[in-house]
Amino acid sequence: MKKFSDLYEKKVDVIQRKKQARRMAKMAKSKAFQFKKRKALLKMRNPAKLALVARKKTIQSFRIKFYPGYNSMSIQQKVKVDQENLQTRLSTIEPSFVSSL
Repeated sequence: MKKFSDLYEKKVDVIQRKKQARRMAKMAKSKAFQFKKRKALLKMRNPAKLALVARKKTIQSFRIKFYPGYNSMSIQQKVKVDQENLQTRLSTIEPSFVSSL
């Protein structure tokens, strides 16, 4: 039986990832792909995507404001900071901040 993690996260090896990177780099240079990207940027995002982006921006702004050295922290420290942010700041401020965006 297939597990959810197998379906959700495709596991690819390094060679396949390099092949994909080469293909995407080549595709990104083409005029058709650039036009497709430009057209996608003009489209209006649905409310769910907007809320997701606003939530990520909110989290990032709190990281910058309260923990200026966040980018240089170790992974364990980042996890601890994020959990602290979720418990204290984001639970109270986020809904009003997101609605203002």
